[in-house]
Amino acid sequence: MTSGPTATEDVFGQLAALRVIPVVVLDDSAAAAPLAGALADAGLPCAEITLRTAAGEAAISIMAQQRNILVGAGTVLDAGQAEHAARAGARFIVSPGFDEEVVRRCQELSVPVLPGAATATEIQRARRAGLRVVKFFPAETLGGVNALDALSAPFPDMRFMPTGGINPGNLQPYLARSVVLAVGGSWMVPRQLIASRDWAQVTRLARDAARLAGERTQPAPRRRSQAS
Repeated sequence: MTSGPTATEDVFGQLAALRVIPVVVLDDSAAAAPLAGALADAGLPCAEITLRTAAGEAAISIMAQQRNILVGAGTVLDAGQAEHAARAGARFIVSPGFDEEVVRRCQELSVPVLPGAATATEIQRARRAGLRVVKFFPAETLGGVNALDALSAPFPDMRFMPTGGINPGNLQPYLARSVVLAVGGSWMVPRQLIASRDWAQVTRLARDAARLAGERTQPAPRRRSQAS
């Protein structure tokens, strides 16, 4: 008898299927439910709600009650935030950098965690902690797909979620990389559109993002490291 997928495998499988993950900054938790509806209607039923504002945790709790959307917590900076986000209903945790205490607490709670990694040292630390997926952040500032190619080459068992500076114009090269699980972006959930409750425009942008993510690209082969 074979066992089913773990919580981590299930969540990562959903993220990989979506390919593009909306990264959301909410100033008012009352916008969480209609935003969830707009994303689901657009065919992009996922949101990484950042804890950059006081409304973040409440927004996660509201979205977690919607059965048609996968909600996670972003900008998680310490183990306490990770625990609160998980209790609020976050199905996955994302942090801008690698923090052993955040990773350990998420593992204790059986919540998938994607810590940020910008260097080979951070990737090795994440790998040593038992992780096989990390956030590549800030992707464009670090050098974009060329930097990702170079950094990922020595780690054939690692996958990445590039986030930071990604938009419709540079999305496809990231998605063409076999090492990329999914891409995080905020262009389809602009803070000002959410504040003005322009759900029709959010739906249109999210639908366009889902369409772009669904377009088939020729997979770029994993490059071999020449000096690793």
